Amino acid sequence: MKGPNFSDYEALYKGYDWQKEKSNLSGLPGGKGLNIAYEAVDRHADGDLKNTTALRFIRKSGEHVDYTYAGLKAETGKFANVLKKLKVKEGDRVFSLLGRVPPLYIASLGSLKYKAVFCPLFSVFGPEPVFQRLSKGDVRILITTTDAYEKKVKGLLGRLPSLQYVLLTDTDRDLDEFALSYPKLMEEASEEFSIPTTDPEDPALLHFTSGTTGMPKGALHVHQAVVIHYSTGKYVLDFKKGDIFWCTADPGWVTGTSYGIISPLVNGVTSIVDEEEFDGMRWYSILEKEKVNIWYTAPTAIRRLMRMTIVPKESFDLSHLRLVLSVGEPLHAGAVIWGEKAFGVPVLDNWWQTETGGIMISNYRSMKVKPGSMGRPLPGVHAAIADIGENHFKVLDQPGKEGHLVLKKGIPSLFREYIHQEERYQKSFHGDWYITGDLARIDSDGYFWFVGRADDIIKTSGHMVGPFEVESTLMKHPAVAEAAVIGKPEPSIGELVKAFVVLKEGYQAEKDLERELIGFARKTMGPAVAPKELSFIDSLPKTKSGKILRRLLKARELGLPEGDLSTLEKN
Repeated sequence: MKGPNFSDYEALYKGYDWQKEKSNLSGLPGGKGLNIAYEAVDRHADGDLKNTTALRFIRKSGEHVDYTYAGLKAETGKFANVLKKLKVKEGDRVFSLLGRVPPLYIASLGSLKYKAVFCPLFSVFGPEPVFQRLSKGDVRILITTTDAYEKKVKGLLGRLPSLQYVLLTDTDRDLDEFALSYPKLMEEASEEFSIPTTDPEDPALLHFTSGTTGMPKGALHVHQAVVIHYSTGKYVLDFKKGDIFWCTADPGWVTGTSYGIISPLVNGVTSIVDEEEFDGMRWYSILEKEKVNIWYTAPTAIRRLMRMTIVPKESFDLSHLRLVLSVGEPLHAGAVIWGEKAFGVPVLDNWWQTETGGIMISNYRSMKVKPGSMGRPLPGVHAAIADIGENHFKVLDQPGKEGHLVLKKGIPSLFREYIHQEERYQKSFHGDWYITGDLARIDSDGYFWFVGRADDIIKTSGHMVGPFEVESTLMKHPAVAEAAVIGKPEPSIGELVKAFVVLKEGYQAEKDLERELIGFARKTMGPAVAPKELSFIDSLPKTKSGKILRRLLKARELGLPEGDLSTLEKN
């Protein structure tokens, strides 16, 4: 088995320089800047990797659809020319609402070539989450299926003035002047496209994340983020020439874009994309048949595999596998230990956020793994623990002290704005430090350990769910006066979404209404983010200023200490 790409973390970290790392990328010919799609596709297509498989799609039926780097250059060039034909401007937003199918990946890279901003949405979102993101993101072009268009988008058109065209991937004819056939446009487009001059700070990717105090936030990233995609592929994912890589994440979440599309391509390896949802035996079969070397998945998936009686390395030939990685929420120590025994290779947890655009803290193949730890910062990333109060900010030097996890500015992939929320963006920083909103501690060896979230964000089955978004949806039902949402621990999925509902006068707290409200939320938001449990409550606990005390609801639900109630409004 090939050795790791670095052996001395301390030496690498001490001498690391972002500009030097950036010099390992090609840059656009003629000194025309730095473009993610060029680094991911064209430079390989014009070189020795042109006939190497870049993307291998595994259909639900099991059949393969392969794209070489040369083929991917041609298809993404076509899509860039489609955008040109539709008179899209540089910086306009192109959204996708698709499953893990070739047009999503082609559109993402073609948009980046054209210098449009690409934003992938998770395909199971219902109409309201789709509207929130398309509206806030000032969508210009949406690429989706006819079914999704009819069921989730068509009814929104009067509320989306910026939307100019919808491209339908599964029809050979235009429905009208607005809803156009993607296959037809691609067939008519030229493969030849010259990427325009791209400043490293030009906007490139838009990802939405939900918090607890508002609707979804749109984090904007720039082309310079590709430096992180490259470096983490080399140092964390340990990519080597000829590798087969599989990231199970959907591009609707940032992991599926950064590491399901960009990082493996930038590093010139072959990336597997499975169109099917989770299936333990199917996944093991893919690892075996595709001879996967590096596998990047989520804690939820690992926990589901743990419940199976099968020992994968005994039932499948996984001799090619050398590394398993996990991200999405902390991977508890038991899962790390199980994974190492089950697969016979290291299982590396890592930490990052939608806002950071790439891995920031990780365990590494060349270092001792401390099960349950986030690991150590990526070379070039200065992470610290800070004591933050209303009028103070102090970086803590002592090992073991818990506090806010903060990152020093200067990271190429760190988001450049929350679109239309400048004040909120500015509040995410204190001087040179980005405040992540997570709580952590550092041990005496420099390893970081996740403590908890500073807000109420819910992580369920690898998805990030903001309570306010769910509450706002429930409030649309005529029976609901107020609603509050918490995350309730559930080992199989991390947390389940639980809603507390105050009914309007004239409605009775009955089982039929409970089922109706859950069904209403599932239809509106999609099953991934809708509540799985719902309880009726006479009134919600609030502060004197009117803020809902979700932590108090959670404490009462779980039988935990209620903490400081000095600000609680007395009913």
